[in-house]
Amino acid sequence: MTPKIKGLALGLIMSVAATAVWADTVKIGMNVPQTGFAAADGKSALIGAELAVEQANATGGIDGKMIELVVYDDQASPKQSVPIATKLVEKDEVVAAISGSYSGATRAAAGIFQSAGVPYIAAYAVHPEITKSGNYVFRTSFVGEVQGRAGAKLAGEILGKKRAVVITLKNDFGKSLAAGFKEKAGDFGVEVVSEYEYSIKDRQFGPIVTKVKSDNPDVIYASGYFFTAGPLVSQLRSAGITAPIIGQEGYDSEKFIKIAKADAEGVIITTSLDRDSDSAETTDFIKAFEAKAGYSADMVAASGHTAVKVLVDAMRKAGTSDAAALRDAIAQTNLTASTGTISFNELGEVQKDVQVQVVKDGAWHHYAIISDKKLLAPPTN
Repeated sequence: MTPKIKGLALGLIMSVAATAVWADTVKIGMNVPQTGFAAADGKSALIGAELAVEQANATGGIDGKMIELVVYDDQASPKQSVPIATKLVEKDEVVAAISGSYSGATRAAAGIFQSAGVPYIAAYAVHPEITKSGNYVFRTSFVGEVQGRAGAKLAGEILGKKRAVVITLKNDFGKSLAAGFKEKAGDFGVEVVSEYEYSIKDRQFGPIVTKVKSDNPDVIYASGYFFTAGPLVSQLRSAGITAPIIGQEGYDSEKFIKIAKADAEGVIITTSLDRDSDSAETTDFIKAFEAKAGYSADMVAASGHTAVKVLVDAMRKAGTSDAAALRDAIAQTNLTASTGTISFNELGEVQKDVQVQVVKDGAWHHYAIISDKKLLAPPTN
C-alpha cells in the first residue's frame, strides 16, 4: 500500500470513528458488591450511580438516547469481577464502565477493560496500581497514599499532635493509607511510635487495645471500614483511651455511628463528601440521595454518583460512541460534582481537595478542608 493510500485509509478510519453513533440505549457497566461483606457500601454506590443515570436521562440522556446501567454483583471479589468485566465488554457491549467496589475487585477488572479499550472509572477504590493498568482507567476518589498524607497533616498541623499509633487493616485499602501517613508524618512533627495490623474479619481487638493503651499516644491513625472501625473505636474508648482517632473514607457512613454509638463522637476522618457544603452540587445530591435511598448520603454514594456524572459529561462532549474519543473526553474532565471539582492528571488520577469530617451530635459535620496541592498531588506514573 502506497503512503498516499495509507493516508486515505487512515483518514477514512478516523472519519468513521468520529461519526460513530450511539446505540438505541447507551450502556454503562457497573461491577459492585450487592452481597457479601461489602454489600452495604455496594448498595450506596449503586443507588448513587442510579441517581446520576436518572438525572441524566431526565435531561435528554446522550444525544436523546437513554442511558442504561448494566449492573453485576462482584461480591468485592477479584474472582467475580474478572468474568463480570469480560461479560460487560463482550456480551453487553458497554461503552464504558465504573467500579463501585473495593480495590481488589477493581484492580482485577481494570486490566480487562484496558485490554478491550473500554473506559473504566474506579469510584472509590484506593490502590495505586488501579490506574497503572493503562490509559483507559481513571479514578474519581483519592489514591490511598494521598489520603494518608492528608491524615498526617491533620494529625500534626491541624490537631497539633506529636505521638501517633497506627492501626492498619491488612488489605490494599489499609496498607496504602498507612503508607501515606507514615511517609509524611515526620514532615508535620509526628512520630509513629507503634503500628499494629488486623484482619478484615476481626471484630475483637483486645490485644491491640492493650498495646495502644501502654503506648499512650496523643493521636491514633486507624484504617478500616465502618464494620471494623465501629467495634475498634468502641473498644478503644471502653479501655479509657481518649486520644483523638483519625479515620478515613471507610468510616464514612451513618452505619459507623450506629455501631460505635456514643463512642463515635469526636472521631475525625478524611473523605470526599462535606455534609455542610454550600455547593449546590453537593446539597442537591445529598437531598436527592436521601429521598431515593431513605437514609443519609455517604462517601461511596457520592462517589458512585460522581463517576457516572463524569462519564455522562464526557459522552456529551465527545458526541460519539468511539472509545478513543470518549477516553480523551474523560481525560479532559473539569467538572463540579458532589465530591468536589474533578480533573485528572496524566495517569488518570483525580486532583481535588480532601474533606475532613467529624462526628458531632451523632452525625457527620465539616471539620476542615485540606487544599495543599503539593501534598495531595497524585502519582503520575
